[in-house]
Amino acid sequence: MPAPMKQTVRRSLLVTAATSVSLALTAPVSLAAPKPSTSPSASPSATPPANMSSVGGTRLGQAGTQVALAGGAPVVPKDLTARSWIVADAESGEVLAAHNAHWRLPPASTMKMLFADTVLPKFPKTTTHKVAAKDLAGMGSGSSLVGIKENETYTVHDLWLGVFLRSGNDAVHVLSAMNGGVAETVKEMNEHAEELQALDTHAVSPDGYDAPGQVSSAYDLTLFARSGLQKKDFREYCSTVTAKFPGETKKNKKGKKVRGTFEIQNTNRLLSGDYDISQYPGIAGVKNGNTTNAGATFTGVAERGGRVLLVTVMNPAKSDHNEVYKETAKLFDWGFAAAGKVTPVGELVPPKSAERSASPSAAPASGQAGGAEDASGRPVASAVTDEGSRGMWTALGVTGGVVVLLAVGVFLVNRRWPLPDLVRRRR
Repeated sequence: MPAPMKQTVRRSLLVTAATSVSLALTAPVSLAAPKPSTSPSASPSATPPANMSSVGGTRLGQAGTQVALAGGAPVVPKDLTARSWIVADAESGEVLAAHNAHWRLPPASTMKMLFADTVLPKFPKTTTHKVAAKDLAGMGSGSSLVGIKENETYTVHDLWLGVFLRSGNDAVHVLSAMNGGVAETVKEMNEHAEELQALDTHAVSPDGYDAPGQVSSAYDLTLFARSGLQKKDFREYCSTVTAKFPGETKKNKKGKKVRGTFEIQNTNRLLSGDYDISQYPGIAGVKNGNTTNAGATFTGVAERGGRVLLVTVMNPAKSDHNEVYKETAKLFDWGFAAAGKVTPVGELVPPKSAERSASPSAAPASGQAGGAEDASGRPVASAVTDEGSRGMWTALGVTGGVVVLLAVGVFLVNRRWPLPDLVRRRR
């Protein structure tokens, strides 16, 4: 790995450590909104509810656009029509701006990020599975498909390419069958969402197909993306533009059975481009979706100048072609221009396991250091250093330094954020 890349990766891990330490010890108040209704509904309300979760900061639970501009910071784009969106630093977890971040809305196929983060680690990519008719049962009418056929054998690698590139509900159902069935998979998805502190989410189907009571939020979808992107295979699949997928076994003119392949392309238009939108510089995934109730949804990750941002956009009111990608691109542009010039309005919280790993004995004694609050109402103990580590050493000093760093050692080993070498391939 080149020296500059090593320095960048090292910096990202340092920032992650500081963020994890700060989050665990400041213990922001996290109020989950009421559980979603399980009664059928045609579409979500046109206005956000009065009471939303405040996980990640009190401002994130408020309706409307939340941003704290400082000197020289650009204003948030005025022509955004999405019901909900969020812009966050993928490495530090700082939320730069948000709009109805905790509004519970139908997620469409962006729910597949939670499915992948839950199931992907369970099966080696070389594992093979012969598809039975029951594996494909229960898919919703009009589901997006990659083209899986009964009695054909696929590798797990094939199936995940089908999930990420073509958003194939057929691939999701086959993987769910391998995982003990749809019901078991949905149960595990909801348990994993709770572990990630994605408390706005209630999964009903593993593929994101519209179902009564199935909801998530821009905040939660961003948590899923951030968690998934720590996994090498997840990063590989979500950044793949085109791939060869196994076709159906047929007999050739000589009567011999042959099985060819066909090309599939990623439906993420910021990654693959389209006639009215270009590939976004620095893009590396993550997942798109579109259903009747959800409208268009999208979570993307991109890198510029060593900074990695996550943007989630849910259900733009404007019906122009590729509107969800156009609004995402505007928010990426704004986020890269505004980074370092805005006060964070919240944070992407760590998983519960990371909070438990922080040592209580490392917390500062009463009356010591701290006392300041950021724009989200959270206590802060950080300062920008000359190496740009966003307060790493100050944060460690305030929170107990080496003791806390050791306490979150397991978290660091298993929770590495998106690596720039993957992202920079998309420039």
